[in-house]
Amino acid sequence: MECMKQTVIVSLALSVLLGACQYKSVNAPALSARDAEYIALVPKFEHYVTQLPYEITDPTGLAPGTILIDTTEKYLYYVEPNKKAIRYAVATGDEAFGWTGEAVIQRKAEWPRWTPPAEMLVRWPHLKPFAGGMEGGPENPLGARALYLYQNGRDTLYRIHGTNEPETIGHSASSGCIRMRNIDVVDLFNRVPVGTKVIVR
Repeated sequence: MECMKQTVIVSLALSVLLGACQYKSVNAPALSARDAEYIALVPKFEHYVTQLPYEITDPTGLAPGTILIDTTEKYLYYVEPNKKAIRYAVATGDEAFGWTGEAVIQRKAEWPRWTPPAEMLVRWPHLKPFAGGMEGGPENPLGARALYLYQNGRDTLYRIHGTNEPETIGHSASSGCIRMRNIDVVDLFNRVPVGTKVIVR
């Protein structure tokens, strides 16, 4: 009985919190058979309710269709019309490898192939077996989707991508890239076209 009371209190508190902030749940995207199969093989991790995607009142003031990544708060905002935005929780680069600036999504890929950069191979020699690349799949660190960030037509080598380490979401964990839950990066991938402006700050 006591446990039930606590559950009700927590549920009510969350409802008040989210309602006060005008949060609206975002429906999970439809998955292909391959998506469902591969995502089921990625380790499970229970995220906080604040790390789930929500449609909120736009806090960025940017033009609709823009992506803003807040590396301090660990959120990615996709700006929609009517002063709304979809907010996703992300993992960002740690202090040594973080990146900020403006870029454009110039390429999109499903279950992308991953090739570790040369400097990463120097830092982590255990990755040398993958110097020639790793095929996409549940063990690939880019996860279900990748959005490739370019500046002035040149690849920055930074991506917005899924992950096979969902426990890192909300933390500074990667080598500069922006990690998302696989289900969230599928949703974002479906929403944004090539040419989308991305601001990382």
